[in-house]
Amino acid sequence: MLARGRPRGLHLRHVCSSRQQRRLLNHFISKEPEPTEQPPTPYRFTLAVKDNIATTSSSTPSPQPTTCASPFLATYHSPFEATIVTQLRARGARLVGKTNLDEFGMGSHSTHSAAGAVSQPPPPPPNPTHTHTHTHAPDSNHAHNHDMEGMLSAGGSSGGSALAVATGEADLALGTDTGGSVRLPAAYCGVVGYKPSYGMVSRFGVVPYANSLDTVGFLAKGVRAIREVVLGKQGLWGEGDGRDPTCLSAAARRRCARGREGYGTPLGGEVLRGLRFGIPLEYNIEELEPGIRDAWAAAAKMLQDEFGARVVPVSLPTTRHALAAYYVIAPAEASSNLAKYDGIRYGARDTEAASDAAGGVLYAASRGKGFGDEVKRRILLGSYTLSSEAMDNYFIKAQRVRRLVRKDFNRVFALDNPLHERETFDLTDLDESIAMEDKWGPEEVDFLLCPTAPTLAPKLADVMKQTSVDAYMNDVFTVPASLAGLPAISIPMPVASTAGDVVRSGTAGLQLIGQYWDDARLLAVADAVSTALKGASTAK
Repeated sequence: MLARGRPRGLHLRHVCSSRQQRRLLNHFISKEPEPTEQPPTPYRFTLAVKDNIATTSSSTPSPQPTTCASPFLATYHSPFEATIVTQLRARGARLVGKTNLDEFGMGSHSTHSAAGAVSQPPPPPPNPTHTHTHTHAPDSNHAHNHDMEGMLSAGGSSGGSALAVATGEADLALGTDTGGSVRLPAAYCGVVGYKPSYGMVSRFGVVPYANSLDTVGFLAKGVRAIREVVLGKQGLWGEGDGRDPTCLSAAARRRCARGREGYGTPLGGEVLRGLRFGIPLEYNIEELEPGIRDAWAAAAKMLQDEFGARVVPVSLPTTRHALAAYYVIAPAEASSNLAKYDGIRYGARDTEAASDAAGGVLYAASRGKGFGDEVKRRILLGSYTLSSEAMDNYFIKAQRVRRLVRKDFNRVFALDNPLHERETFDLTDLDESIAMEDKWGPEEVDFLLCPTAPTLAPKLADVMKQTSVDAYMNDVFTVPASLAGLPAISIPMPVASTAGDVVRSGTAGLQLIGQYWDDARLLAVADAVSTALKGASTAK
């Protein structure tokens, strides 16, 4: 159950009790005042909302701004509220504030923000008498002794939402996941980040980045809080929204849920017993930190030895091209979506600049001043790939790669994708190391098991020195599921690796990916795996 009333864990709330600590974390753009009167229906949980999701406020004279962390929208107030926020309010949510992000959701570290970078303190040094680690939440005494030099990345673009949960200031937080923007900060901050199947949650009221990829996601300390909201008595999975054309209708939802477990009837018993987990060979990349690789292998071995699960290697051949395809498709859609921000239709107009209507585009000065560098970079990239000279070589080919990525997933999962015809492997595509189950192909699996990110949370100072391409590499494990529209969840995975006398410890993310609309079983399995990982860490 979600905590009732105020957030639990008083010592966690102290993280943001001082002005200095708030400046260091910088995870909220605006905060809601504490209610002065008890509402007729008591609040059941606190909610933080990423500041690219529209909200209104009844507790203040004017509604909360929805800024997208951009100077262009610094004073924008939405006249309506996002459907997902209204749905959660109806289920007992109390909004505590709007969280910081990369401008318009474009980034992997929540550093491209008009409100300043989001950061988190490093974990406390490991106890020399123990080799195991624990998942951590930022601690006020530990963080107080660190300035920005020692701070770590909170991930992006939903870094503010992840930290709001990690610090205990919100029981549940909303983010948006386009290519991993919920799962990556969840991995870095040691919380749970869930991206539903595309079309399950309404996007009405969410400022779009890339329409064919954007998905509202959830962050919480544990999986059960998310399960309650998505699959509980009034589960979000059953609610459509006619205002969002990408949101599945009630009839389509019932059809997709047919033959799936966990919708309507809760899953019970030992959900891990007999499951088949696939280990994608292509995810064992050279850039993967050894400690994360070891923790990934240990988690797979635990599932096999202690719960009777089967762990088998699988091949997703197109994965190596997924990241490149994503960074063609997403900027292309972004360049189209952001065309309306010109200081005339949307956004603040640059009144100081001389009018440029006679000699060029009327809104060139406003767009040049209103957008940050990363947003400009993606608009230029997207505009180029959509140009007549480049469209065939880039955008069309990227869409073909996207189809192949989806095809790879459909061929390794035992469940059929309700939106597509059944596909089998062309055996010539298979890696030679993949064993054949029968003449039709390799063994099919229930879920894929892989890291969420190739590294632990990097230092913020190092992130600031990275090139854009270096930052894009953080999405290598999260982008494929986004391209295919599949549900995926990141759960905390303790990591400790020794290089000489140095122990680099922390919390990484273990990602589980399921077939389309297998969200109910995915959440149940993630809950069980998360509990098992905590038990294994405590037992060491």
